[in-house]
Amino acid sequence: MSTRVISRISGGDTFSKWHRPRARTWAVAGVAALGFLITLEIAARRYGLPGPMTNQVQEVVFAPKSGPLLYASMALMMVVLPWRERCIATGVAVGVDAVFWLVRWAVGARTSEGHCFGNGALWVILGCAVIAVTRRTGQERVLLLKGVGLGLLLVAGRKAGDTWLLITSKTRPAVLDPYLATADHALGDPSWLMGRAVRATGPIGAHLLDWVYIQLAVAAVLVALYQLRNVAAEGRFPRHHVVRTFLAIGLLGPGIYMIFPVVGPVFAYGTGAFGTGGGHWAVGNLWPDTLPPVTTPQPMPYDEITPRNCMPSLHTAWATAIFVHSRRGPRFLRFAGTFWLIATLAATLGFGYHYGVDLVAGVVFALTVEAALRSADRGWDRSGIRLVAYGLTVFAALLLTYRHLSTEMAGHPWVFGPLVILAMLSVIAGYVRTTRRCEPKPAPVRQPERQLELV
Repeated sequence: MSTRVISRISGGDTFSKWHRPRARTWAVAGVAALGFLITLEIAARRYGLPGPMTNQVQEVVFAPKSGPLLYASMALMMVVLPWRERCIATGVAVGVDAVFWLVRWAVGARTSEGHCFGNGALWVILGCAVIAVTRRTGQERVLLLKGVGLGLLLVAGRKAGDTWLLITSKTRPAVLDPYLATADHALGDPSWLMGRAVRATGPIGAHLLDWVYIQLAVAAVLVALYQLRNVAAEGRFPRHHVVRTFLAIGLLGPGIYMIFPVVGPVFAYGTGAFGTGGGHWAVGNLWPDTLPPVTTPQPMPYDEITPRNCMPSLHTAWATAIFVHSRRGPRFLRFAGTFWLIATLAATLGFGYHYGVDLVAGVVFALTVEAALRSADRGWDRSGIRLVAYGLTVFAALLLTYRHLSTEMAGHPWVFGPLVILAMLSVIAGYVRTTRRCEPKPAPVRQPERQLELV
């Protein structure tokens, strides 16, 4: 009897010791996220615009900027709920949106910007937070609050990204597009080629790619829903899933925008393709019909409105993360991950939002972040440290090469083009080799022993 009591006490001590560091990590992460949002709010206010926290509060009543993202966030939150409560939450969200739509229709309020739905999903997320604090206790409260936090993090990440883009346009008056346009000659100027290809597909192809490009976060949520499908039954989240990588990429990427500000070929070299363009700030009306001449690149001034959000291509990085995380899903999910990656690459180039060298840097960036998160989860070992260090080295080497050797890249495309691609492929190969080595191997099936039978 005493032995059983002692073992139970010691087991409880072990449980509490295991949870104490994790609780401390969650607390530190929460405080850091709140401080980051407050900092962005203050920075946006300095330029006379609302920050991410203000924009999020406004969407409780006003038309949200992205209704699909709010419903995707609600779906992400609902992984902690049983099916009956999921159905109730969905019905409440749709009902609240119907009431908002009727009120706006009655008073004649127009939703020229944003969507006419999404408020209901946000109300449900906030309502679940209130229920967790007032009606739940113990592990049920913790699990529901984690679900609410995960859903709100996805929305807050979008708002924080919008504020980051504002800061890049206000604080970086000069852009480095001539360097990337020159370096892109080594890859055969893929943005110019895809721009003409997308234009040849007509409005159907353009609208499809535009929808894929805009709804990338929704695709990440679909993969996350599969990865988190057992959370309600098991009462816990898996240690690693696509949302963590998605948020980490969105948090770290804009910092590189500040170091390497670029607006993209449609803005730097176009004046009106697909309804966009740089106007009088552009070098000329070159994209996508006329290749830019190879000259000595120099930083060029640009307006204080267009985001400097090209290097690296975060859409490529996010699509790469979706592709990686969809590999262990069913066939439909693997097909969807492959489609979203290919379509995103086509959209980023075909709409003139990115140069080819941006996409290469985006793939390396995504795999390095993914490798770092996986290594942090399973424990840092030599192979994980080596892979992350190599990814960082390749990424830094790419940026330095684009900035300081762009003329040489354009002059020797048959040398630098394959080298850039090989550098990316080496990171891909290192990631595949390291992750396969670290994945748990299935236990061998024990074969029944043969027994002699009398004939």
